[in-house]
Amino acid sequence: MNLNDLTLFAQAVESGGFAPAARRFSVPKSTLSKRVAALETSLGVRLIERNSRSFHLTETGRDFYQHARAALIEVESAQHIVQQRLAEPSGTVRITAAVPVVQFLLAPHLPALAHQWPRLQLQLHASDRFVDLVQEGFDIAVRSHFAPLPDSGLVQRTLMVEPVWLVAAPALLEAQGTPRKPGDLLKLPGLLTSPEANGWSLRRDDGETQSVAMAPRLVADESVALLHAAGAGLGVTCLPQSICRHHLARGELVRVLPRWTAGSVTTTALVPHRRSLLPSVRAVLDFLSAHLSAPN
Repeated sequence: MNLNDLTLFAQAVESGGFAPAARRFSVPKSTLSKRVAALETSLGVRLIERNSRSFHLTETGRDFYQHARAALIEVESAQHIVQQRLAEPSGTVRITAAVPVVQFLLAPHLPALAHQWPRLQLQLHASDRFVDLVQEGFDIAVRSHFAPLPDSGLVQRTLMVEPVWLVAAPALLEAQGTPRKPGDLLKLPGLLTSPEANGWSLRRDDGETQSVAMAPRLVADESVALLHAAGAGLGVTCLPQSICRHHLARGELVRVLPRWTAGSVTTTALVPHRRSLLPSVRAVLDFLSAHLSAPN
């Protein structure tokens, strides 16, 4: 069945005749009439009763029109979806994230995102306080967390999962010895996140687990402070891969017990439902998912 014939038939029905449809859609009346007649011939039924003074659907024509209209709506929807996907994202996208997430995860990638979608305006808000996305008008929140996030009614999209590594300065290990097993960590000072967190739960790559209680040399609930303290040789600390990888690559830090990790950190994007289908928001989410999950 010719889709164009269906379209012309629906236009004639909705306009109440061939002449008004021809005027409305700038299609010759003769073309409308011939194509509808061809449609009727292909179906083997009369859809429209028409003469010089009347134009009305037959009973079969009414039923056919209802299904034809539904089919055309589906075609229009399919076309609209494709057009949306092909359209270049534009407009403002407001993103909020904690300071370490901005510094170590988002900042290195935002210039490439801006270059890829030049019609997007990105607004990044760095804050360690709790931000209410809906009340404060944000499109995306990027949060790193150890435990699963509570069900907040927001759309959640996992961007990456990264290991937490034990790291220390080479000079510290040269002076005090390189640990060969978790128990050896007790000989070294620890850099911890809180007075209550007096050690680490470790997991080896073969699944074995051990807990180690550390003597704290310094306590800080801020990753950059721990990073600099470890680099200065004050002790061993645990940091997500994304925070310490460049220091490791430059030799300023080394992994301690490289077969062991201290858990993992998940980075999740949260989006209000009403914003999650916007092409601009979807483009940012797709970009972050592709670039944060890729090894660097």
